[in-house]
Amino acid sequence: MSFDLSLIATSLPKILQGLGLTLNLLAVSTLFGLILAVGILLMRLSRRSWLVWPAKAYIYFFRGTPLLVQLFVIYHGLPQFGFVRQSVLWPILREPYWCSVIALSLNTAAYVSEILRGGVLGVDKGFVEAGKALGLSRFQRATRITTPLAVRLALPAYSNEIVSMLKSTALASTVTLMEMTGVARTIVADTFAPYEIFIAATIIYLVLVWIIQTGFTLIETYANRHVRKT
Repeated sequence: MSFDLSLIATSLPKILQGLGLTLNLLAVSTLFGLILAVGILLMRLSRRSWLVWPAKAYIYFFRGTPLLVQLFVIYHGLPQFGFVRQSVLWPILREPYWCSVIALSLNTAAYVSEILRGGVLGVDKGFVEAGKALGLSRFQRATRITTPLAVRLALPAYSNEIVSMLKSTALASTVTLMEMTGVARTIVADTFAPYEIFIAATIIYLVLVWIIQTGFTLIETYANRHVRKT
């Protein structure tokens, strides 16, 4: 099977027209997801069962069901209810952009909360005990010892989640959004050349993944600059 390399080259600039929306979905969903994840983390680490169990249920649901199904439920399912269409949320839920952001944010929050929890639980208890010995309050120990160390431990897994989120933005094309995959599908409909077009899209995604991974590698290197290598 031969490929039309010229079609790949001419398709790259066209697909890049959807780059802005792809990055927008990634940035906004990552921000909202991180904020929500911190709240879920605090519930998950609480000693109160009435906070822990809802957090566990949330994590189990959003990690246990496909993101595409979650997106379809929000975009296609919720509008079926009259009270949703009559609520103050309808101006948001009728927009495919915000439905995509909500689905991506809710999904990534479940994963990120567990990533952060792993970081918190991975902090050596000796550091916390040392903070107590120095007379630091619980809040000071959390902000000056546990949080910085937990973030450092969680960075590698969090970078993988960001890469996963980038790839998940492609699902927004299923609800009519013209991000990069949506643009690519439009070009395929015009050219009937799916291989060349999606190879071009793949090249762009690979470059974006490389940029994200390189950026997190630099952050990890800076965060661990005081760690002695053996």
